[in-house]
Amino acid sequence: MTRADGLDPAYLEEAISAVAQGKGFSGTVRVTRHGEPVFTRAFGMASRRWSIPNTCDTRFRVASVSKMFTAVAVLQLVERKQVRLDDALVGFVKEHMPQLDPRVTVHHALTMTAGIGDWFEEGSADWEAEWAALTSSHPLYLLRSNKDYLSLFAGKQPHFLPGERHLYNGAGYILLGLLIESVTGRSFEEVIADDVFARAGMSAAGFPALDDLGPDIAEGYLTTAGSPTPYRTNHYATTPGAAADGGATCSAADLTAFAHALRHGRLLNEETTRLALTPQVDEREEKVRGYRWMYGFGLTHILDDEGTIVRWGHTGEEDGASARLYHYPQQGLDVAVLGNISWCAGDMGWAIHDALVGN
Repeated sequence: MTRADGLDPAYLEEAISAVAQGKGFSGTVRVTRHGEPVFTRAFGMASRRWSIPNTCDTRFRVASVSKMFTAVAVLQLVERKQVRLDDALVGFVKEHMPQLDPRVTVHHALTMTAGIGDWFEEGSADWEAEWAALTSSHPLYLLRSNKDYLSLFAGKQPHFLPGERHLYNGAGYILLGLLIESVTGRSFEEVIADDVFARAGMSAAGFPALDDLGPDIAEGYLTTAGSPTPYRTNHYATTPGAAADGGATCSAADLTAFAHALRHGRLLNEETTRLALTPQVDEREEKVRGYRWMYGFGLTHILDDEGTIVRWGHTGEEDGASARLYHYPQQGLDVAVLGNISWCAGDMGWAIHDALVGN
């Protein structure tokens, strides 16, 4: 029987198990209602080298899900009147990128409407070849902090005028990370740890690099079709250190704690929380899966035909890391899906979505 909150535990477990078995999902799934866990399960291996299974407490890289943390930290500065959304971004990053168009504002960077060239153009039709070209000319092991990315995009021509439209962009978030450091006088990692992770109760979250040793951290894996060994680690395939556009390491409980803290005013005041959870710009013209897709401040929102927000959150993908964090306002449900195999969280996320709200 489906409960009043739309959650049928048996159906949800059946849907999750089907994807885990059919798609080879490796990671953890956590569903909470009003902050209380209603489903937690781990699948696959945290270390295939040492035969260590994933557990519900295993920590994973969350890739671009981290953009939510950067956005909240910037909005905290706005709340404290140290930054305004309509401020020119170049005023905070002139030391690093003096040629940045002065028309680009903090708001543009947060909502990905700045139009600036990205350090890697994810929307390219031939992104796999372009990623291979980038990694062969720029060793990934050198990308360990926000400023390390500047040379990859600072000289690029813009795609369009600021505010013209939305285009997914990590470079704007790299610049926001540098803004945070400029305004606070502290490292980006310290600000996020103190002002986001600690306040949200994200006790296992942090910024370990891929080559750092730490407990309870899943190794990331790429599948290698046609190879005698079906998996290889991601140590040579992705950036070792986290930056403001992605790469934090969290447990599933950390992510659902963040979603709960954000909407309940533990990270921002009531007015700024309302702003943080308001969609700002269309991500695309067409509907996908019957929904209108909009981007806000580090959050993607999907809306139904009546304009009601069905879900907000963010996705994260990099070689060996696949993550989803979603909040369903109508049901009071949070969903965290963390995986340590490339591209494994998407099917799981949609299976859970369909189990909660239907196709």
